[in-house]
Amino acid sequence: MTVSQRLPARRSVTPPGGAAGVMLAVLVLALLLGGAALIGWGLSLLVAQAVPTAPPYLILVFIVVALLLLMPVVGRLVPWIANWYYLFPAIVFLAAFTILPIVLTVNYAFTNYNAVNSGNPDSAARTAATLSADRRVVTLQETPEAASVREYLRCRAESCAGDTIVLFDEEASVPVRARIASVNGDAVTLAAPLPGTLEVANATRLNRISRVGLANFQEIFGKASRALWPVFIWTVVFAFATVVLNAVAGLILGILLYNKRLKGRNVYRTLLFLPWAIPAVISVQMWVALFNQQFGIVNKTLGLLGITAIPWLGDPLWAKVSILLVNLWLGFPYMMTATISALATINDDLYEAASIDGASRWQQVQAITLPLLRASFTPILLSGFAFNFNNFGIIYLLTKGGPAQEGREATAQSTDILLSWGYNTAFSSGGGQNYALASAIALIIFFLTLAISLVNFRAAGVFEEARK
Repeated sequence: MTVSQRLPARRSVTPPGGAAGVMLAVLVLALLLGGAALIGWGLSLLVAQAVPTAPPYLILVFIVVALLLLMPVVGRLVPWIANWYYLFPAIVFLAAFTILPIVLTVNYAFTNYNAVNSGNPDSAARTAATLSADRRVVTLQETPEAASVREYLRCRAESCAGDTIVLFDEEASVPVRARIASVNGDAVTLAAPLPGTLEVANATRLNRISRVGLANFQEIFGKASRALWPVFIWTVVFAFATVVLNAVAGLILGILLYNKRLKGRNVYRTLLFLPWAIPAVISVQMWVALFNQQFGIVNKTLGLLGITAIPWLGDPLWAKVSILLVNLWLGFPYMMTATISALATINDDLYEAASIDGASRWQQVQAITLPLLRASFTPILLSGFAFNFNNFGIIYLLTKGGPAQEGREATAQSTDILLSWGYNTAFSSGGGQNYALASAIALIIFFLTLAISLVNFRAAGVFEEARK
C-alpha cells in the first residue's frame, strides 16, 4: 500500500462550480441560519405560553443553541460547508440590517400599520374582567364604546374563533394574549386554560395589523397633485441643481487652485476646505441663524445696501433658494478636492505641448482638462445625484420641509423631498404616525430612484463601459 493510499481523503475545500458553488455555500448557510431562527422562534412561543414573564431575549439564546446543534449535523451532510462558516457574521449582518428592513417595509406597505393599529393591546379600552374556576371563560364587566363583546373585540368572524383577547392581572404589569374559542354574550371562552399563575383583573382588545391590499398606494396617487408630484418634481430639481452648482463651483476652484504659479494656494485650499470639515449639523444651524429674516446678518447686510429683508426661510421660493445655497456651501469642497485629485493624474507634458503650439490657458482647459476630467467626474456626479435625491439631513435641519404651502398636504410642504415626506408621514404628529403609508412611499421612492439611476447610467454610458 502506497503512502497516498494510507492517507485519509481530503474533504473538498470549496463547493463545486466556481462562482455558482460559492452562491450554493451562501444558500446552505442561509438555510442553516433560517432553520435555527425558526426553531428559536418556536421554542420562545412555547416558553411564553408556559411562563408569560419569560424575558424576550430568550429567543436569541434559543437561536444560538439551535445553531450550535445544527452545525455539526449540516457538516456531516455537506462536508465542505465547514470551510465556509466564517461567512456567518456577514450573513447575519446582511439579514438583520438589509434583508429584514426591506422585507418589513414591503410587508407594511400593504397593511394598515399605524399608531393605532400597531399590533399592541389597546390600553385605552381596558375593562374589568373575571375568570372562571376552570380558567377557560373570561367574563367582561362592560364593553367601552361598543354594543357587544364581538364589536368590542373587533372580531373578524361572527364567533370570534381564532381572535385574541389580552388579559392583565391587578398590577397590569405583563399582558397575556389568549386565543378565543367562542363568545357568548359577555362570556369569552378561551381555546386553552390560562396558567395558574395569572389572576385576571382586566381585559382589552388587540389593535391588529391587517392587510389592506393596494389601499395605501391608492391613497398616495389619489392625492398625487397635493403631495406626490410636487414633492417629486422638487426632489429632482433639488438633486440636479445641487449637482450642477457644486460641480461647476468645485471645478472652477479646483482648476484655479491647481495652478502651481498661484502664491499661497495651500492656504486657499485649507480655507475653502473648512466648510466640508465642519460637521453639517453645526454649519446648517449657523445658516439658520444667518438667514433669520429679522435678526440674521444676511438681511442686515442687505439692509445697509437698501434692499428689503428677504424671507429666506419663510417663503416657499426663497426657502428653496436657501437650501440650494447652503448645500452649495456644504458640497463644493468635495468637488474641489475631487477636481484637484483628478488634475494630478493629467500629464504636464500635454500642457507644455499645447503651450508650444500656441494654445491659450482657456484653450488648454477646453481641449485637455475638461475632456480628461470627464471619466473621473462621471461616477462622482452620478453618485452625487443619488445622494442628494435622498438628502434628508439638509432639508430637516434647515427648513424641516417648510414653510407650509396652500393646497399641499401637511406632511408634504414646500421644501419637502420624497424622503422627508415619508419621514413626516411615519413619525411626525401631523402625519398621524402612519407607518404603512410611509412604507408605501418608501417603495415608490425606491422605484423612482432606480428608474432615474438607470437613465443616468445609460446617458453616461456606464453600461457600455462595463461591457468592455
